[in-house]
Amino acid sequence: MISSFTRAAPALRRTTRSCLLIGVLALSSLLSACVSTGFNLNQIDTRVSAKAQESRVRFLILHYTALDHDKSLKVLSEQAVSAHYLVSNEDKPRVYQLVDENKMAYHAGLSSWKNYTALNASSIGIEIVNFGFEETPDGKRFFAFPSQQIDAVIMLAKDIAARHQIKPEFVLGHSDIAPQRKSDPGPYFPWKRFAEAGLILWPDEQLVAQQKALFEAQLPDVTWMQKKLAEFGYATPQTGKLDPETKNVITAFQMRYRPNLFDGNIDAETAAMLEVLTRKAPQPASTAGAKP
Repeated sequence: MISSFTRAAPALRRTTRSCLLIGVLALSSLLSACVSTGFNLNQIDTRVSAKAQESRVRFLILHYTALDHDKSLKVLSEQAVSAHYLVSNEDKPRVYQLVDENKMAYHAGLSSWKNYTALNASSIGIEIVNFGFEETPDGKRFFAFPSQQIDAVIMLAKDIAARHQIKPEFVLGHSDIAPQRKSDPGPYFPWKRFAEAGLILWPDEQLVAQQKALFEAQLPDVTWMQKKLAEFGYATPQTGKLDPETKNVITAFQMRYRPNLFDGNIDAETAAMLEVLTRKAPQPASTAGAKP
């Protein structure tokens, strides 16, 4: 005998299939509605642009590679270090772009300037093919840069600084942002040519001469020097002592602004240049409350 359940099974299966079909159709309709009325990346409206914006790039950092051309290119393109640009030392210098400016390159390492740290994320790095220095019985001997190579670097730097609105006080060497471990681009890098191109700050020579005469009569102490170096931008110990770390910072400053003598000692000329560079521009007298 066939049970009533067995007889009812086909009807139940038909009902189940109908319910499933209705459910599938309903889900299909819902998905179709989502696709037809949902968000489409190709339809982002870009006609309105906010005034409150600027480039993420704040710094331009200059280096020497301490390697020859081929090794420089290989290391910077295949290893864990990189830079946005590499400028060769050929008779007709080539400029390689190794990292897109919108991406971060690994050239600054542990670094700081003023209140900023970890500068890889906010900088563009230019590596310059140059052997750096060699150790001799008389100390380090640095290598000069060909004039045509510097011409190429200045042209590139001006273009980058203009496009990203990089301030002159933020165009720096690796030794400026990491004075305890780096010496590049070294004392033969012609920073004054960069100043003449409007790329960096440079102390007024007449003001330096006037201030130097004052400091020759009374040389500032270490505490003053440490505070001024920090004010200018260097990560500087505030120990009140002329310790090795402070001497490294003074050396970095001297290589940039007084490269004929960079011994890390405090002298009247170094102090005068630092004073002039950190001197605040005079502000106009307030006219508030003045009678017409």
